[in-house]
Amino acid sequence: MLQSLTIRDFVLVHRQTLEFSAGFTALTGETGAGKSILLDALELVLGGRADPDAVRQAAERAEVTAEFTLTDASRAWLESNELTTEEDECLLRRVVESTGKSRAFINGRSVTVTQLRALGELLLDIHGQHAHQGLLRGAVQRDLLDTFGGHGELCRGVQSAWQEWQAAEQALTHAAQKQLDMARERAALEETRDLLAPLDLTPGRWETLQAEHSRLSHRAELLQGLEHTLELLAEGDQAVQHQIAQACLELDGLRVHDNALETAFQLLENAQIQVEEARDEVQHHLRGMDLDDQRLSQIEEEMQLWHGLARRLRVHPEELISLRSHTLSALTALESQDSLTHLAARRDQGWHLYEAAAQALTVVRQRAARHLGEQVTITMAELALAQGRFEVTLKPLEKPAITGLEYVEFQVSAHSSQPLAPLAKVASGGELSRLSLALQTQLAGASEVPTLIFDEVDSGIGGAVAERVGQLLASLGHHHQVLCVTHLAQVATCAQQQWRVTKCETGGLITSAVEVLDTDQRIEEIARMLGGVTVTETVRQHAREMLQDKF
Repeated sequence: MLQSLTIRDFVLVHRQTLEFSAGFTALTGETGAGKSILLDALELVLGGRADPDAVRQAAERAEVTAEFTLTDASRAWLESNELTTEEDECLLRRVVESTGKSRAFINGRSVTVTQLRALGELLLDIHGQHAHQGLLRGAVQRDLLDTFGGHGELCRGVQSAWQEWQAAEQALTHAAQKQLDMARERAALEETRDLLAPLDLTPGRWETLQAEHSRLSHRAELLQGLEHTLELLAEGDQAVQHQIAQACLELDGLRVHDNALETAFQLLENAQIQVEEARDEVQHHLRGMDLDDQRLSQIEEEMQLWHGLARRLRVHPEELISLRSHTLSALTALESQDSLTHLAARRDQGWHLYEAAAQALTVVRQRAARHLGEQVTITMAELALAQGRFEVTLKPLEKPAITGLEYVEFQVSAHSSQPLAPLAKVASGGELSRLSLALQTQLAGASEVPTLIFDEVDSGIGGAVAERVGQLLASLGHHHQVLCVTHLAQVATCAQQQWRVTKCETGGLITSAVEVLDTDQRIEEIARMLGGVTVTETVRQHAREMLQDKF
C-alpha cells in the first residue's frame, strides 16, 4: 500500500509529507483549495506527463516521492527489471525541472518513465481520471474477469498448453527448414561429386601428371642431353670412364712404393665403378624413353580437365583430391532425418490440448461475464445510474493467444437511451468514477492493486446515493487502501480517516497544505461541508451525529 508521499515545490505545495493509513481515507476541502494537486502529484510520480507548470512559482524544480509496501506482483516486477531491494518497501521519485525536463527513479536508480508507469500500475489505481487508469486496459479487464470467476487454474492450464503447442510448432518449423537446408547442401555436394567423378583422383595423381608432362614436353632436350652425357662418360679416349681407368693404372703402379697413395687409389677405383653404373643407368633410360606424341596429348588433356574443374570449384588443382574426400564424407554424414511426421503429430496434439483447455476457459468466462455484468448493473442502480447497464463481452481473437481464444472488453451504457460502449469511451469523469466504484465493489477480493484512489466519484449525486457511495468505499477499504476526493459529507463520514486541504498566502505566494483531522476537527469539517460558510451549532450537532452513526 501507499505509505507516504513527499511533495516539494509542486504547483501550490511548498513542502509536504503525508503518512497514509490502511482503510478508507477521505480528502476534503473548500473548492479551489487544491484537492486535485494531491492526485496530480501521484499521477506524476507514477509516470504521468511532466509539465513545467507543475514547478511551484520561484522554484527551480518540483519533486514528488512515494513510498509503497511491496506486493508479490510488484516485487516480481522489480526482480525482472533488476531493481530489487532488500526492504519490503520501494521508493518512486520524479523530478521535474522548470525547463520541463524530468527524471524518474525507482529505489534510487534512474529508470525510464515507461518503467515507472509499469510499476505504478501494479501499486495504485486512480479512478475517475482517464490519464492513469489500468481498468481501461483490455489485459486488466481480462485478468479481473478471470480473478472474479476464479479461473486461475484454467488460465495456467491454457498458458501451459499454449507454450507446449508453440514449442512443437517451432520444432516442426525448425526441422522442416533444416531438412530444406540439408536437401540444398546434399544437392550441392552431389553436383561436386559428379563433377569430380571423371577424374582419376588417386593420391599423388596430380604430381605424377605434372612430372610426366614435364618429361614428355622436354623429351628432345632430354634425348640430346642424355646422349651427350653418355658420350662424355664412356665414348672415346677423352671419356671420363677411360680417364679414370688410366688414373687407376697409374696409381696402382705407384702405391707399391708409397702406401700413402692407397686411399687415393681406392677412391679412384670406387669412382670408376660409379661412373660405369651411371653410364649403364643413362643407357637404360635412353632405351626406355617414350617418344609417343599421343601420350603427351593425353596428359595435357587430363591436366586441362583438372585445371577447368579447379577453377569452377574455386580450388587449386592439387586440392581436388581432398575436396572429393570431403564431399564423400559430407554426403555420408547427411543422413535423412525423417522426423517431420513425428513432429507434425506432436504439433497437432499440442493444438488439440490447447484448444480443449481454451474452450473450457471460454465457457467459464462466459458464465462469469454474465454474472459480473448483472452484479455491476445492480450496483450501478445504487449509484444514481439506475438506467445504466454493464456487460462483459467476449470477442474472438484473430489468432489464438497464450491468454485464450477471446478478447475481454468491459462495455457500459450510462442510460437506457445510450448503446453499450467500451468502458474507455465513457466521457463523464463522475460516471466513470462511479462505474469504477461499482466494479471495484464486485472485484474487491479480485484486484491485486493494493491502493485505489477515487476522484469525482460523488459528482452529480447527493442524499441516499451519496451515503451509499460512502458505504461502498468503506467496504472496499476492508480489502484495499482507499483514498477518495469528495465534497459530500455523506461520503466523508464513512471514511476511517479524513484529511483537509487548505490554501493560504505566505510571503506573497499562495500555497496548499494537507492536514490530518482529529475527531473535533472532523466534526467542524463535516459541519462546514453540510452548512457552508456559516456553521451553526445545529449543523455541528448533525455532523457529530453522522460521525457517531458510523463509528
